[in-house]
Amino acid sequence: MAFYLGLDLGTSGLKALLIDEEQKIIASAHAELHVSRPHQSWSEQQPQDWIKAAEAAITRLKAEHGTALSNVRGIGLSGQMHGAVLLDEQDQVLRPAILWNDTRSHTQAAQLDSDPQFRALTGNIVFPGFTAPKLLWVKDNEPEIFARIKKILLPKDYLRLWLTGEHVSEMSDASGTSWLDVAQRKWSADLLAATELDESQMPRLVEGTDVSGTLRAELCQQWGMASNVAVAGGAGDNAASACGIGTVKAGQAFASLGTSGVLFAANDSFLPRPDSAVHAFCHALPQTWHQMGVILSATDALNWYSTITGHEAAALTQELGDDLLAPSGVTFLPYLSGERTPHNDSLIRGSFTGLSHSDNRVALTQAVLEGVAFAFRDNLEALAKAGTQLESVMAIGGGSRSAYWLKALATALNMPVHLPADGDFGAAFGAARLGLIAAEKADALAICTAPQIIKTIEPDQKLHAAYEAAYQRYTALYQALKP
Repeated sequence: MAFYLGLDLGTSGLKALLIDEEQKIIASAHAELHVSRPHQSWSEQQPQDWIKAAEAAITRLKAEHGTALSNVRGIGLSGQMHGAVLLDEQDQVLRPAILWNDTRSHTQAAQLDSDPQFRALTGNIVFPGFTAPKLLWVKDNEPEIFARIKKILLPKDYLRLWLTGEHVSEMSDASGTSWLDVAQRKWSADLLAATELDESQMPRLVEGTDVSGTLRAELCQQWGMASNVAVAGGAGDNAASACGIGTVKAGQAFASLGTSGVLFAANDSFLPRPDSAVHAFCHALPQTWHQMGVILSATDALNWYSTITGHEAAALTQELGDDLLAPSGVTFLPYLSGERTPHNDSLIRGSFTGLSHSDNRVALTQAVLEGVAFAFRDNLEALAKAGTQLESVMAIGGGSRSAYWLKALATALNMPVHLPADGDFGAAFGAARLGLIAAEKADALAICTAPQIIKTIEPDQKLHAAYEAAYQRYTALYQALKP
């Protein structure tokens, strides 16, 4: 039997997942990663740590499932987007990678965004978290490093370089750089020139379902694999999750309650609307695009509150009980790292407002969950302005384990929220699917199917008016508190 390996490089860890030719999950392994924050608004990692994490996870799989690993025919990659890995002529890393949630380059982002060609060609605002403004920051603040840059890679593509020896990226991840002509699915010479770069410094582009290279002989020998293992183009983490959950056709959507939050809708055409702060990116499948609204702190907000209270996040949500409560007077804005959609505001910060003597830990937990749900509602409104109307969403991510949070989300969005059958349908599974498609030249739509829905959470119509009033209060608070 043939097997396929998905590698998902996240911010807090790397996951390796094995599936068989029937897409049954055989095993997975995880290795932790840590973020360095040497200054306010900075977020960095050492790319070498990603390789160590991949080696640790795959070594664990080999020890426990060596036969399956030896029969791997394809590998797919998924990864945190927007990060800047800078390499010299010998492919040596010039500085720590600047990550997606690093906002030091907000001034450079505004400078690039003021150039009309960026929105015209990319279909997106130039956000501070994107790659191009990071490079402009390096040029302005570390010119000696900028002068030595031979190649710029995204995080998962640095893993690819280690796996295959090839400098390659793919369309979904490249869409988040601010250098891609997203409609034409190619690098833009004009946008690169605006940051004093050229196409020679960019990786070669392939589709996510294409073969980007084959596994290096040294690694084949180390892991006991054959010499012709295909490495797929893969996808950025959200597009890979969409492949895993089967959100690949127009009209399909998911809400990801992960560290960050994503409302993701698949499209069969390119539908840019930059002023809405909705991302319009290439999908991992050829001639497919997607839109998504992004919340910078989703479960990250609850985890932050968990640290403050000294109580586990799951215990906090359990204190709320089973039945959805009407919003109280307490409102939480989850802008702990600024916000992307719909505000594009790296300076705004989170807040509790409306506190009184009667409010306790449970009331603040409720406010945190509602605040994140209202941030998703903001994203839903932004998607509607960008031309995408949704009728329901699939819920994925760690936050979807909270029944209360899903009820709050369904009521805030005023639409059904579907819960998939038990299973791992995340980015690592989507990456493994892409590895299968590339290795076997399989039909992508036949492989990237949606899982069975085991439960649908309907909005609580009795609380619709109360939630609507609370949402209006939530949106007004941003205008009152923004810098």
